[in-house]
Amino acid sequence: MKTTILSSLDTLPYFTLESVRQLLEEESVSKSNINTLIYRWMKAGQVIPLKRGIYMTRRFYELHRADPDFAPMVSAILIPQSYVSLEYILQRKGILTEVTYPITAITLKQPRVFENSLGIYTYRHIKEELYQGFTFSEYVGIPIAMASVAKALFDFLYFRPNLLINLTRNYFLAEDLRLNLDEFTDKDKEEFAGFVEMSKSTKMERVLNNLRKTVWRP
Repeated sequence: MKTTILSSLDTLPYFTLESVRQLLEEESVSKSNINTLIYRWMKAGQVIPLKRGIYMTRRFYELHRADPDFAPMVSAILIPQSYVSLEYILQRKGILTEVTYPITAITLKQPRVFENSLGIYTYRHIKEELYQGFTFSEYVGIPIAMASVAKALFDFLYFRPNLLINLTRNYFLAEDLRLNLDEFTDKDKEEFAGFVEMSKSTKMERVLNNLRKTVWRP
């Protein structure tokens, strides 16, 4: 019976205690008994805890971990109504190419960091007027949101500490941060400039001027 339940959970991107209760079809089963069952699955390596009360089966992980949208899906499960941005998107688009980066997402909620056996998931808070520039898709039934390349670059630089100190007259921002911006289209550049104007940030205005002077010359 317990093996059958676990097999049923293998098709789900995540499950909760209530999910197990429904599969048991016994409302009288206590919460502590279900927690004990889940604990035994985790100890046996059959279940992966994502965060408190949220789990994924090892089988689901093994079947889907190589999919490009798997990590964004996990990010959306941990904090719904967030969008993946910054280094993850820039690497995916070839703007950053040297190393593998953790998942960073943007939210209107408080900043959080989740660390589990699947990786480190960081959430940055942004003000409401800048909570845009992303598109939705769906992966195994989970809505996921990912920033456009222009918004990912904006977020990457917007949240970067001490950047204003370096924006001197002869500073080459893209070279110093090893950003490959050659493939940015005119539309991408216009979108980036729009977020800079929207932000009303002196730092981001200087960033835009630097990029226009060094890599986005007419």
